[in-house]
Amino acid sequence: NHDNRLANMLMASKINARLHILIPIAENSIAGNAFRPSDVLTSRSGLTVEIGNTDAEGRLILADALSLADESTPDLIIDMATLTGAHRVALGWDLPGVFATSDELADSVYRWGERKGDMVWRLPFFKGYESYLKSKIADTSSTGSKPLAGAITAALFLKKFVPKTIDAGGDFMHIDFAGWTDAHPGRPEGGEAQGIIALHSQLMDQYGSSS
Repeated sequence: NHDNRLANMLMASKINARLHILIPIAENSIAGNAFRPSDVLTSRSGLTVEIGNTDAEGRLILADALSLADESTPDLIIDMATLTGAHRVALGWDLPGVFATSDELADSVYRWGERKGDMVWRLPFFKGYESYLKSKIADTSSTGSKPLAGAITAALFLKKFVPKTIDAGGDFMHIDFAGWTDAHPGRPEGGEAQGIIALHSQLMDQYGSSS
């Protein structure tokens, strides 16, 4: 789990920050009470969500975790998820897509990724696609209404669940990644901890060490 690995690295480095880790997990199983397309669920935040695609279940539990994090209005909320195939279509296996409400934060993570050989690439919270999430029966749809820009609409959906943090001047960063790499010199084919070295470096630079 990327979040857990990053947290362990930050704690080992004694980051001078209060760290709160949430790991939303659910099992994908068939059952008589499983949700169906067009079902409407009420999220932790109170927003109602129309189910657009039952295969996009991960963002539902992630949204509730983000709502829980948002309740304490922290300086920064980061989520990392292998969320969409659309991200891989746009950036391939090796580049995590970074969505951030702060230009400074996004630029810093990119620069640290360059330095550490852990590249990331910024994607936009493009407001023009917010209309893709409109629902006639709920506050929002869980998925976009068009077969385009799936990584962006997923990021925009998640952003709906951190309003307190953003309104209070905090930052939100969503990272969509593959967690897999083809073979490269010094790196075999297989699971890859993408983005966490860049993030660790950026966060230690921002907050420093307590030791």
